[in-house]
Amino acid sequence: MAGIFVRAGLCAIALGWLLEASAADWPQPPVGEATGATRLAQAAVAERLPLDDPRDFENATRGFVAQIEEAQILNADGSVAWDLEAFAFIDGDAPDTVNPSLWRQSRLNVIHGLFEVTDGIWQIRGYDLAVMTLIRGERGWIVVDPLTSPAPAAAGLALANEHLGERPVTAVIYTHSHADHFGGVRGIIDEAQIASGEVEVIAPHGFTDEAVSENLLAGNYMARRSSFQLGHRLPPGPAGHVGTGLGQLLSVGNIGLVAPTREIASTGETLEIDGVSFEFMDAAETEAPAELVFYLPEFKALCTAEVVTRVFHNVLTPRGAKVRDTLRWSQVIDDMLVRYGDEAEVMFASHHWPTWGTEEVARMLRNQRDRYRHVHDQTVRLANHGHTMHAIAEQLEDPPFANEDFGVRDYYGTLNHNSKAVFQHYFGWWDGVPANYHPLPPVEEARRYVQFMGGPESALAQAIESFEAGEYRWAATVFNHLVFADRNDEAARAWLAASYEQLGFQAESGAWRNYYLTAAHELRQGVPRDLEISVGSLEFLRAVPTPDLFDALAVRFDPRRFDHDPVELQFLFPDRDEAMTVDVTRAVAFPRRGLTANPAATVEMDRSLFDLLLIGEAELPPLLEAGRVQVIGNGQAVAAFLAALDQFDYWFDVVTPGD
Repeated sequence: MAGIFVRAGLCAIALGWLLEASAADWPQPPVGEATGATRLAQAAVAERLPLDDPRDFENATRGFVAQIEEAQILNADGSVAWDLEAFAFIDGDAPDTVNPSLWRQSRLNVIHGLFEVTDGIWQIRGYDLAVMTLIRGERGWIVVDPLTSPAPAAAGLALANEHLGERPVTAVIYTHSHADHFGGVRGIIDEAQIASGEVEVIAPHGFTDEAVSENLLAGNYMARRSSFQLGHRLPPGPAGHVGTGLGQLLSVGNIGLVAPTREIASTGETLEIDGVSFEFMDAAETEAPAELVFYLPEFKALCTAEVVTRVFHNVLTPRGAKVRDTLRWSQVIDDMLVRYGDEAEVMFASHHWPTWGTEEVARMLRNQRDRYRHVHDQTVRLANHGHTMHAIAEQLEDPPFANEDFGVRDYYGTLNHNSKAVFQHYFGWWDGVPANYHPLPPVEEARRYVQFMGGPESALAQAIESFEAGEYRWAATVFNHLVFADRNDEAARAWLAASYEQLGFQAESGAWRNYYLTAAHELRQGVPRDLEISVGSLEFLRAVPTPDLFDALAVRFDPRRFDHDPVELQFLFPDRDEAMTVDVTRAVAFPRRGLTANPAATVEMDRSLFDLLLIGEAELPPLLEAGRVQVIGNGQAVAAFLAALDQFDYWFDVVTPGD
């Protein structure tokens, strides 16, 4: 008991010194190094998990054929799409600054090359976040998920052609609507093949709508938060980027899109593609709103897309996306287990390495199914007992098999935030507590919290004490209030960055680590507002249906800036034989297909020119002068509409309050 009073007395003395110190005298937080508390946390993980189990490493290298020998994969303009040497440091024992379980996963993810899955199926792994699969058809390659950008997709196909024999691409399958599974398609098929339709492009039902929704409607906000989740700006290294858990990182290049020539029905279909039999299953509303999986009976091979990979996936992504349905997710996996668990001899996915052997396939399917069903059932059970979202997340514990099966670990999603996502799916963002329904905005709330804690110096001193005790979650909360109360409080920013850094170092999830460390980076280095970022590309826009494109314009409309009476405007695109009407009021710019009886103005141009205008590669006045754009009627109404469209700033504030 005496020790408690002595410790309390020392803390009081330390707190008193901190309160008396001037801003220049505040102690400096650690930067880029693990604290004692973090080293203890890493040791506890290493003690708890069988990190030396060699089976994953044996499987991740099984079937190796060849690898790209060049140090970098370059885009057409000479920029680097993929740097093969960036993660060469990931080898040997985990440093103190990386959770040892995540380090193990990253060691597996950096293994790269062309690998045989089974006779007739190969994978290109380690050159993007996702994996590209090649299936040998009668005439050529059936390519599954052609990566994020063209250069790695082209390099992977070239590697296969070099070592397996030259074959044309006869079909492309997009397993789902996330860009890392379709964005590189123009690296494996050319414009002539696209125009002629000689290559079939197959996708799940609803693919185009969902690809557009995620990458266009919400593109700017989601792209900004993706930079945190995926750690784009973190330098690779033991104190920086070590991977995402799902893969290392996205390749860099122009994301393209070739519209599907066929979408698989919601009931699933059986097709023969280039002489290969496919049994498709609908997996919509699992990992993506539009997704499919398939079985290849001739190969006894099951492709699980991103429904089953070697992680516990995100149910709600840190970047922001539609919340996913874990009940449906578990049911789709169970359907695969029932149909193919006693038959499939190999299982491969859109990330990571395959699983071989019928027993192992069934075990992995069962554990994955139970992982999603467990978080669903236990979250809903506790909610029905009256527990709130955050309380449930703190109560839940991993099921026992998660301590033995690395394939269901929290390398991407986590039990904590996935539980909150399940709660949101059923009950919304609010936890039911009245005080949380209409709280003060963050800046005002922060200022009042700091005032109640005795002012900035008192709050900072107490938070530093919590940091020194290894209470990084609580310290980050208090430091965050200080930063939101005064974004120019340099001491608070430094300590908040240090708190985020230790939380990142300890995180098993690559996504959590990247988010925390990117936050620390921006607090220390600032937001690079002069760095130009493009969140759209011409290759992507060309494949976007015109109605979807106008829906994206509608979310840019600021009615406060529309200085005109309500009007209906008409847009004609003769190169596509399309027409759109926009009903512009003082509240919305509502688009609809087709013509209107009494337009205030008609704008006529090729859709290809419209795409160039949207991405800033063309300007309207020269096009009007050249007669390539014609405006008939009230030109002022058109000008007023265009003037009311926002231009989104990619570099908005995330970890500090906005201006």
